[in-house]
Amino acid sequence: MVPLLPLCAALALALLPAAAAAQDGTAECHQYTNKSCEECLKNVTCLWCASSGRCVEYPVRRVLPPSDLCELRSARWGVCWVNFEALIIAMSVVGGTILIMLGVCCCCCCCKKKSKKPDKDEERAAREREKRRVRQEERRAEMKSRHDEIRRKYGLFKEENPYAKFEN
Repeated sequence: MVPLLPLCAALALALLPAAAAAQDGTAECHQYTNKSCEECLKNVTCLWCASSGRCVEYPVRRVLPPSDLCELRSARWGVCWVNFEALIIAMSVVGGTILIMLGVCCCCCCCKKKSKKPDKDEERAAREREKRRVRQEERRAEMKSRHDEIRRKYGLFKEENPYAKFEN
């Protein structure tokens, strides 16, 4: 069994530099307050608030900075010329466009797939229609032959050329 005390000490030593770096990052961001936006945003952990001219650490636990820290229209991160409000609108438009395009592509692919390959019901219906057509043709031919026999029997059979009797 591993003793707990050395394990806790090793874990504390591992986390200590990370905590110190986070505190340095905060102090580093605050030193750019009342300077320029470009200087503040050289550090990627910093957020520039244009309305107050403050440089603060970006709240990484939240996606958007809280309004008490800085308003969205004056918050800058990454580049000075894009505020969070415009970024949200642009990302929404781009995301919506991508979703619509994906939906249209899916619909087009499904329609093409259906038109190329008829389903089993359509194939079965086509076979049944063909069988019915063949049976109907057979019945028609049978009825025609029966009627022709009755016409011959009673002398009502129509000659193929009605002018044939006038030629002799």
